[in-house]
Amino acid sequence: MVDLLIRTFIKNYENTADRAVRTAYGNLACIVSVVCNLLLFAGKTAVGTLAGSVSITADGMNNLSDASSNIVSLVGFKLGSRPADSEHPYGHARYEYLAGLAVSVMILVIGVELLKESFVKVLNPTPVQFGWLTVAVLIASILVKLWMSLLNRKIGRTIQSETLMATAADARNDVITTATVLVASVLTFVTGIDRLDGIMGLGVAAFILYSGIQLVRDTIDPILGAAPDPELVEHIEKKALGYPGVLGIHDLMIHDYGPGNRLVSFHIEMDAKGDVMQSHDVIDTIEKDLLVQDGMIATIHYDPIVTGNAHVDEIKDFLRQEVARLEPKANLHDLRIVPGPSHTNVIFDCAVPAEYLTDKQRRGAKLVAALRASVQQKWPDHFCVIKLEPEYAPSVHMEK
Repeated sequence: MVDLLIRTFIKNYENTADRAVRTAYGNLACIVSVVCNLLLFAGKTAVGTLAGSVSITADGMNNLSDASSNIVSLVGFKLGSRPADSEHPYGHARYEYLAGLAVSVMILVIGVELLKESFVKVLNPTPVQFGWLTVAVLIASILVKLWMSLLNRKIGRTIQSETLMATAADARNDVITTATVLVASVLTFVTGIDRLDGIMGLGVAAFILYSGIQLVRDTIDPILGAAPDPELVEHIEKKALGYPGVLGIHDLMIHDYGPGNRLVSFHIEMDAKGDVMQSHDVIDTIEKDLLVQDGMIATIHYDPIVTGNAHVDEIKDFLRQEVARLEPKANLHDLRIVPGPSHTNVIFDCAVPAEYLTDKQRRGAKLVAALRASVQQKWPDHFCVIKLEPEYAPSVHMEK
């Protein structure tokens, strides 16, 4: 049924890389969600008022907040679809992230209000009227919310939208919330303890607050510049290593300017003895393929490396074993040696998790000292010149 709905309202629905198609997906999900939530709000508010149940009314207010959130998401998709201009050369796709954050804050506000109302109901309980209409409305709400969760998850995954994935999670949570309200109504009727309604209302409010906090964290991460998805990092690395002459990659950075709008930069290691023009052509091909096939604008730096030097290879192997032993999360690259009359400089970069540069344990500095000591113990006339840098995209550091 979800696929049929999408096919009915979206032409060329498979071309999700197209901005217009992506926006149509988002609009469909938001409009359907608004309509469903408004209907649920009207039904629950009417039943809750007639029954004198604060937990049912609270659940209805939650649906109203969801409808408001869907409207905000709809505006976010509309603004995010605007093309790039001179003031915003990277586009406006981050509006979707801002919309998701606004939705999360609205959920928190509703949760606080419901918490206050339920607390009053616990202190001053009032009789709750039970009826089969109440049960029917709550069961219908559970079924509708399950379907909405499936719809938003399906579309969210299709267009890689954090906003719709958050909406799907919220709908799933509403299923749990409404089921709790249904249980409260039955228990209140069976036991005659009117205070149970307020207690269940507190539980609903607490769950809404918890969900809101989680959604705030999920939606604010991409705005702050969260680490990229490891699967995306691995995909880029595997893709680059699949081209002829590429020996390894490092210094990968992924800049997220909104769903479907990413900029990528990294260094590619190629044999210094290879033809420069051929290497340049390979790099151009990788950049073009990343844009056409993955929708990512890539800037690649060419790093020629010396191959076939037995001593350099020996030092590399030794240092990699040391890094694996001392700090598996670290990575070294750009290694070269500069022989001299009295000593040999071993020069390389060492990338570590960003927190290693500033934490009180001084893990970055200790790793550098340990690597220097290990090299000098094995080769007394070798001195390490190490540049310690943050790892912006933690990866498996694959090499051919």
